[in-house]
Amino acid sequence: MLIQFNTDKNVILNEEQIASYTSLISEELSRFSTQITRLEIHLSDEDGNKDGSNDKRCLVEARLEGMKPTAATDHSNTLEKAMFGAIDKLKTSLETISGRLNDY
Repeated sequence: MLIQFNTDKNVILNEEQIASYTSLISEELSRFSTQITRLEIHLSDEDGNKDGSNDKRCLVEARLEGMKPTAATDHSNTLEKAMFGAIDKLKTSLETISGRLNDY
């Protein structure tokens, strides 16, 4: 499973953060690692330099082998909370998809 991070001009991630997030995300989605070919993480700060409530956004898009991509979005006060909120939503969606596939 390849994990790719994309950020807007208001978000800067260093190599240490990327490595840490990659490890945590891989662990969270390990159950689906054989089905996910690529995971794209889109991080943005919608208010730019201004402080705001729930202005950090994360869109997680999972490319599944032989299927259409599945995505989940979350907003929060921090990028990390938004990212793991989106990952939790994605896990729920992937569990539903894999449950349907196992029924056939």
